[in-house]
Amino acid sequence: MRANSARILAHLPKGTRLLAVVKAGGYGHGAVPVARAALDGGATSLAVATLEEAHALGGLVSPDRVLVMGGLTPAQAPPAAEGGWSIGVSSRELATALGVADHKVPVHLKIDTGMGRFGCAPAEALQLARLIDQSPGLELAGTWTHFASSESNDAMTKAQFALFTQTVAAFDVDPGLRHACNSMGAHNHPDFALDAVRCGISVYGCEWPGTVPALSLRSVVTHVKTVEAGATVGYGATWKAPGKRRVATVAIGYADGVFRARSNRGDVLVRGRRAPLIGTVSMDAITLDVTDVPGVEVGDVATLIGRDADQVITAEEVAEWSNTISYEVLTSIGQRVERRYAG
Repeated sequence: MRANSARILAHLPKGTRLLAVVKAGGYGHGAVPVARAALDGGATSLAVATLEEAHALGGLVSPDRVLVMGGLTPAQAPPAAEGGWSIGVSSRELATALGVADHKVPVHLKIDTGMGRFGCAPAEALQLARLIDQSPGLELAGTWTHFASSESNDAMTKAQFALFTQTVAAFDVDPGLRHACNSMGAHNHPDFALDAVRCGISVYGCEWPGTVPALSLRSVVTHVKTVEAGATVGYGATWKAPGKRRVATVAIGYADGVFRARSNRGDVLVRGRRAPLIGTVSMDAITLDVTDVPGVEVGDVATLIGRDADQVITAEEVAEWSNTISYEVLTSIGQRVERRYAG
C-alpha cells in the first residue's frame, strides 16, 4: 500500500495530492490499516462513501481531510455537519441543509460531466458555488467530477475534463481543491491531475501497471479423496470425473467471496501449482482437481489470490473467471475471512 501510493504520486505532476479511496472496508482489505499505509505512502486525504465509513477513520487525519463522496439526503445533514468531514454536495437542497450548522462545514461541489449518478448540471454549477461561498455555515473546500470511462474511452474522458475545467474556469469564487481523476484517469492522463486525484483500485495494486497487489487470499485444504471415472462432484453434479482423479476440498465459498460464477472455472494454487476449480461453488467450500499436484494433503494452503512459489493469481484474473471486475472481487471478500496484516 505504501509503495503503491508513492508510485502513483511519482507518476503525477509534482505537488499533486492523493486522496486514497478507502470505502467499502478499504476495498475489502480493512479500512483503517490500509488508510494508515496509504497515508504513510504519501496520501494526504482519504475518501469514503458513507458517514459511518468516515466515522470509522477517526483519529487518522483531521476530519476535514476525509471526503464523504456518496450521495446524502438533507435528513443526513446534521450528523454530516457534526462530524467535521468534507461532504460531497450535488444539490442546493443538501447544501442548504448543511449550511444551518453553527460552524463552517467544508463541502466539495460535484459537477456531473457525463457519469450521470451524482453532481449538478454544469449550467447550475456557478450559482451553486456562489450559494456555498456566501453561506456562513459552508466552505467551498473543493470542486470535482468523476470520469465514466477513463479506462476505455479516451475521447469521452477528454470531453469530460474539458467540460469540467471550462465550467470551473467560469467561477467567480474560489473552487477550492479541484479533482477529477480516478485511478485510470490519473494513469492515462497525468496532465489532468489538477490539484488532486482520487485513487482507489490502484492503491491496492490492481489495474495500474507496476503496482503490487496488497492482498493475498488463502484458505486450507480440509479433505482429499480419490474418485473413479464417472464420479460427480458438487451441487447439480456439474462436474464428472473423466478418469481416476484426486479431489481436494477447500474451506472457502461464496459466503467468503468466491462467486458461484467460478463454478468449473479457473484455478487455485496448491503446493506451487495450479489446480482447476471443479464443480459448483458452495457457500462454504470449493473443490479442486489436484491430480497433477503431487502430495496434496489436509492442511495444505490453497491460494485463491496471490503468489505460491513461481505461480501467481491476480484479482484481475479472478475477475475474468467470475465475469466481473477486480473491484467486486476484492470488496466481496466476506467478513468471516480473517484479515492478517504485515509490514
